[in-house]
Amino acid sequence: MDVFEIVILLLLAGAGLAAFARKIATPYPALVAMAGAGLALIPRVPTLVLDPELALALFVAPVLLDAAFDASQRDLRKNWRPITSLALGAVALTVVVVAFVAHWLVPAIPWAAAIALGAIVAPPDAAAATAVLKQLKPPHRLLVILEGESLFNDASALLIYRIAVGTTAAGAILGWRILPMLLLVTIGSVILGLALSPVIMFVNGKVEDVATAVILQFCGTFAVWMIAERLHLSGILTVVVFAMAVSRRSGEITPARIRIPSYAVWEVAVFVLNVLAFLLVGFQLRLILQRLDRPTLVHYGWLAGAVCIATILARILWVTAAAAFSRRRKDSVDLDARAAAVVGWCGMRGTVTLAAALALPAAFPSRDLILFVSFAVVLGTLVVQGMSLRPLLSILKLEDDGEVEHEVRLARVETLRAALGATEDCPGAETAQLVRRRYELLLHRAQVELDGSDEEHGDDHDGVWRELENDAEVIRFAAEAERKKLNQLRADGTIGDAAFQVIEQELDLEELDRQQLVRTSS
Repeated sequence: MDVFEIVILLLLAGAGLAAFARKIATPYPALVAMAGAGLALIPRVPTLVLDPELALALFVAPVLLDAAFDASQRDLRKNWRPITSLALGAVALTVVVVAFVAHWLVPAIPWAAAIALGAIVAPPDAAAATAVLKQLKPPHRLLVILEGESLFNDASALLIYRIAVGTTAAGAILGWRILPMLLLVTIGSVILGLALSPVIMFVNGKVEDVATAVILQFCGTFAVWMIAERLHLSGILTVVVFAMAVSRRSGEITPARIRIPSYAVWEVAVFVLNVLAFLLVGFQLRLILQRLDRPTLVHYGWLAGAVCIATILARILWVTAAAAFSRRRKDSVDLDARAAAVVGWCGMRGTVTLAAALALPAAFPSRDLILFVSFAVVLGTLVVQGMSLRPLLSILKLEDDGEVEHEVRLARVETLRAALGATEDCPGAETAQLVRRRYELLLHRAQVELDGSDEEHGDDHDGVWRELENDAEVIRFAAEAERKKLNQLRADGTIGDAAFQVIEQELDLEELDRQQLVRTSS
């Protein structure tokens, strides 16, 4: 019961810290990480240990699916070069540098364990960076690159992690078999993710109860992960591919009354999992500290500091060199010096690093050292880089390019035009005229916003829905036309997912309002 009470109190504290972090434009994981570190120092705190086999599935699968579901595939394709460079090159360099630093300072640590440590701390957590960047509104492309990197650097880093852990367990180096195995795992994971997406969507599409639908969404996520792991594929890559495939059809299959509450539940669940990851590491750090004498603790601290510095510098070096090379080639998708500085500094580590450290087998060589260093890197990068990100953006004066806002306005105009066109052939002339009048007013307002005009527009459309009687068929035609047009705009690349999600939410809220009005009037 003591553990339960402490976890509840710490979740409340995490919510408070997150609210405070938003006010000061700081990543909330930075404050939660400090709380986790403080937890390790509190005397007489009860012991709480998580089964290592559960760590990755529990903490990574839902968080990764949530991020991949919202990713804009159009924008990822446009920026595939910098994203690939970060997800492969920056990760590989970090693994190598950290492994050499760790083995140099602690010669007793096996090379496989040192490589595992490098793979654990290699993938940055884009959520920590974008939580701040979205408040400061930098160019949209920076957010796309950071979010896209976070989807694939986890997969590349954890593939190396699995190989290192497997090599340690087998006591032999895989050698030439590594490359074919990586290729097989990558292709197999992509195929599995694509194959499972229609099956899960078919099952979810048959459910009309909100609670059941949300539970099935979470169960489906864990099922995808577990199937991939049982087949010795990459759970991370499979979940990413699965989420991207599902997101393309979710708008057509999932009704608004299920989508809106499910999004809210997912947002809360991701937050709780992030907080719990830091707290669980705090519990385990306490056990580690109890086993260490003072000289060993000091030695661990020096190694943690060296690895943290190496992790930060490796990313900055790679981003700076890659950006300079791209600019020299006059590449159309290069990063200028200011953008490269921001991307290079956005190397905060987070949930994936913690989960990978917790997932190490109990008998893994130097497990306590790796867990201690991993948490120190997470804490150090979140505090040093996370809390300095806002001043850096202010100094560099990187501003929003207005791309997403323009696409939102364009989508409003096009969907409203589609709705007007759908009402022309609808039965019920009087009802159709009322609906057309409402959409004409909304279209006028949207066109004014798109053109950037300051023309005054009234709220004549307010209350029009209340004047409509027996209008269900006309409204249904218009709403279906809006959604069809919105899906088409995303499919042909006219708008990205950021704009798509804004308009989809607006249409969802309108649909719920209409349903409520029908229930009230009946």
